[in-house]
Amino acid sequence: MFERFIKPYLPNGLYPRAFLILILPILILQLLVSIVFINRHFDGVTRQMTDAVSLELRYLVQTANAARTQAQATAAVSEFAAPLQIQTRWAETVPDVGDDREWSDFTGDTVADQLRLRVPSVAEISMADKSRLVLWLDTDHGPLRAEMDRRRTSASNPHQLIVIMVVLGAILTAISFLFLRNQLRPIQRMARAATDYGKGRITPYHPSGATEVRAAGMAFLDMRARLERQIQSRTMMLSGVSHDLRTPLTRLRLGLSLLDEEDARPLIGDVDDMQRQLDAFLDFVRSDASDDLIPVSPFRIARDVVEDFTRMSGRLKLGTLEGRDEAIPLRGVAIHRALDNLCGNALRYADRAVLSVTLTDRTLRFTVEDDGPGIPADQHEEAVRPFTRLDPARNQDKGSGVGLGLAIVSDIARGHGGMLRLSTSRTLGGLMAELVLPR
Repeated sequence: MFERFIKPYLPNGLYPRAFLILILPILILQLLVSIVFINRHFDGVTRQMTDAVSLELRYLVQTANAARTQAQATAAVSEFAAPLQIQTRWAETVPDVGDDREWSDFTGDTVADQLRLRVPSVAEISMADKSRLVLWLDTDHGPLRAEMDRRRTSASNPHQLIVIMVVLGAILTAISFLFLRNQLRPIQRMARAATDYGKGRITPYHPSGATEVRAAGMAFLDMRARLERQIQSRTMMLSGVSHDLRTPLTRLRLGLSLLDEEDARPLIGDVDDMQRQLDAFLDFVRSDASDDLIPVSPFRIARDVVEDFTRMSGRLKLGTLEGRDEAIPLRGVAIHRALDNLCGNALRYADRAVLSVTLTDRTLRFTVEDDGPGIPADQHEEAVRPFTRLDPARNQDKGSGVGLGLAIVSDIARGHGGMLRLSTSRTLGGLMAELVLPR
C-alpha cells in the first residue's frame, strides 16, 4: 500500500533516484539531530541560565522594595546591579512590547516563560535585539527597567551547529555524488548502446565500472553478437534458397514458351506467382540486411514513392507534409521499400490512397490511408505476422499475395526502433497504416 502511494512521486531517472537515495538519509539525520539538539540541549541550558538570572532579578526587586524612598532604592539597586552588569533605571510607564522576538530566536520563548514563572514582578520583556534582554519590573517605587546581555540567559549562536551540519552535509553529499556518478556512467553507456541497437544502430561499447556492471555489459555484447550472427545466417540461407529457385523457374518459363500459348497461359501464371513469392521472400530478407544509416529527407522519400506510383496508376496522392523539411539518419532504401509495400497493399484493395508525412522533434510518422474495405480491429495484430493473408476480410478479386507485405514493413520499423500501427482511416474510411519511427 505504501509503495503504491509513494511510487507516482518518485523520479524515473537513474541519477535523480540515486541522488534521492543519497541525500534523503542525510536530510532526515540532520533534521532529527537539529530538533533533538535544540529541544533538549539548548532548551535545558537556557532554563538553567535563566533560573540563575531569575534569582538575581528577584533579589533586585526585593532590594528596591526594601528601601523607603526611590532615591534609596536607586542607590541600593545600582550597588547590587553594577557588579552583575545589569543596567537599571526607573521608567515612567511600562510599554506594551508584545511579542517582538525574531522568528530565528529559538530560545526566546523559553527565556520569557522562565522569567515570568520565576519572577512574578516581571511586567514586560523585550528581545527585539537578539543581543540584549530588556525587562520592566513592578516595584513599590514604580516600574524599574533592567537591561542585560542576552548571553546571560541563553547560549550564544545556537544556530552554529545547524549551519555546520548543513554545510558539511552539502559538501559530503557533493563528494559522494561525484563518486556515485562515476559508478552510474557505465550503466548509462550500456543503456544507450542497448537503445541504439534497438533502433538498428551498432554503437561502440566497452564494458567498464563495477564487476557486476562489467558482467552485464559483457552479457549484452554476447547477446548482440549472437543476434547479429543469427540474422546474418537467416539472411544468407533465405537469399541462397531464393536465388537457387530462380534457375528452375527460368527453365520452366523457357519450357513453357515452347508450348501452345493457350495451353501454357495458366502454367505461366503459376510461374509468375512463384516469381512474385520469391521476390517477396527476398524483400523480407533485405528488411533485416538493411543499408547503413545516412541523412535522408523523409519528404523527398515520400515524393519519390508518389511519383513512382503516379507513373503506374495515378491513384496514390501526396497528402500533408507537416514539420520542417530536414535530413535525418534513416535507411533510405529500406524506408522506400516499406512505403512501396504499404502503398501497394493499399492500392491492391482500394481505389485511391494518400501518403502523408509528419516530422516532429521526437518522431517521424509516415501515414498511408485508403478507401478500401479495411481490416477489422481484432485482426490488426495478426495482419503484420509473416505469411498471414486476410483475403476473406478484403477483396479477393484484386489478387492474392504471399502474406509478407506488412511483415516486411513491421521488420523495417523495428529495425529503426519504431513500430507499425494499423487503424481505421477517419477521412477515407478504409485502412490507415502508420509507420512511426523515433528520431
